Amino acid sequence: MASRLGDQTARLQGRITLNPMYHMDPIGTLLIPALAIFGPFIGFSFFSGFLIGWAKPTPVITRNFRKIVRDDNLVTLAGPVSNLVLVGVAFATLAVICIAVPGGRAVVRANLTGGLALGSGLQPPVLLALLAIEVNLSLFFFNLLPIPPLDGSRVVRNMLPYNVVQQYDRIGGWISWVLMILVGGFILRLLVGPSIGLIFTALMSI
Repeated sequence: MASRLGDQTARLQGRITLNPMYHMDPIGTLLIPALAIFGPFIGFSFFSGFLIGWAKPTPVITRNFRKIVRDDNLVTLAGPVSNLVLVGVAFATLAVICIAVPGGRAVVRANLTGGLALGSGLQPPVLLALLAIEVNLSLFFFNLLPIPPLDGSRVVRNMLPYNVVQQYDRIGGWISWVLMILVGGFILRLLVGPSIGLIFTALMSI
């Protein structure tokens, strides 16, 4: 999106690629997930029970945009919109499996009710699609939180008057982490659960 709107920074740095090597952050992509997965085996259980991680931020220079505020908002919202698109693709995949594939409805319903259709060749794509729905819905709501450096904070920042922006920009570091963990966790539970429930209900009715 940034490239289309005039900022070629990410493209020039080789970040417009599906190769994960160009997006890896040593701490967020390797160290923290490794501690979450293997930590309990060595007595380190701080991250036990949940897996978090992140990639290197995509570089964007807003002064390269023709209309800075509008284009910055479009670039910011491109991520959450892509999450919704992936949710739609996963839902459509499950709907097609239910309607057009022999035995597909039974496999989908078994997974929706917490079971597994062992021995079925449909099990992997069904499970992958269900996980895609859960993960991308979670990312959609999480990234829209108005907490720096999440995407939602950029949209809110562009709506604030200049003197308020100066104060808003001072939110960072450990304050952001606390807000993301405490406020973010509460909001995610409030929004993600019912949203996933509606989608699963729709699938059960197909």
